[in-house]
Amino acid sequence: MKLGFITSILQDYDFEQTIDFAAKAGFQCMEVACWPRGKAERRYAGVSHLDVANMNRAMADQVQQLCKEKGVEISSLAYYPNTMDPDPQKRAEAIAHLEKVIDAAAMLDVNMVTTFIGRDQYKTTEENLELFRQIWPAIIRRAEEKKVRIAIENCPMLFGSDQWPGGQNLFTTPALWKKMFEMIDSPYFGINYDPSHFVWQMMDYIQPIYDFKDKIFHVHVKDIKLYKQKLAACGTMAYPLDYMSPKLPGLGDVDWGKYISALTDIGYDSYVCLEISQEQSLLRYWQRDKVQIPHHRYAWKSSKRYIEQFVI
Repeated sequence: MKLGFITSILQDYDFEQTIDFAAKAGFQCMEVACWPRGKAERRYAGVSHLDVANMNRAMADQVQQLCKEKGVEISSLAYYPNTMDPDPQKRAEAIAHLEKVIDAAAMLDVNMVTTFIGRDQYKTTEENLELFRQIWPAIIRRAEEKKVRIAIENCPMLFGSDQWPGGQNLFTTPALWKKMFEMIDSPYFGINYDPSHFVWQMMDYIQPIYDFKDKIFHVHVKDIKLYKQKLAACGTMAYPLDYMSPKLPGLGDVDWGKYISALTDIGYDSYVCLEISQEQSLLRYWQRDKVQIPHHRYAWKSSKRYIEQFVI
């Protein structure tokens, strides 16, 4: 396995600074943020370490050469939009940019894109499955033509009132995965597996690794802590952030030994990327001593050191 991180937290770095940081920190790969430049509707959306809209052969050659010199691979190009947004214009823009990300992944010989399915948060699950049937076959056909694998993260994108009631990503449970994989049966359509999202949904995050072993293309390392007393007070119908919080690996409820063990059981030997965020719980933890150094440096150092005991 190759240990890396998703680059979106380094929003003030350019690509050269980002890969230099990765090399000096001892990471083997990066999941490179590729949002449209200058358009940020939520935290991290808008980070663009590679300008895929203007990618050409000369730019691709330069990126590939820099990766070779630094000894850091690109695990995937990352773009997590809502391709099933209820606003038709936003939906069209998301799909158009996702297509550019796919094209750039092919040009760079990365051949992997990590993303969301999206969801119309105001429609039922059945209505969203029909939207998926209408929208996603063409996206996967483009990926097949370019020989680029699409790995969908299982984050519900449901945190607070902005995403209520249904969340903004349909690809959230093994039951839904099964339906979508039956609707689009393609070796280029798979999973970017993140166990933390199952924790707050109170689901088994180990068994699906075995059940979908041939569909796991890429994996994330992020932790979640479920506060049982808060959950008891507000119940599962509350906003998820009312009873859970993102954490660094080892500070939450994911059993990382069991998780990595299951990945080795299925023969997964590809990319493992840390997802570090600036959620307030982490910000307070890492800045409580008031040291004037960006907290993400502490976060990565701690996370990398912790997860390296498991990653083989």
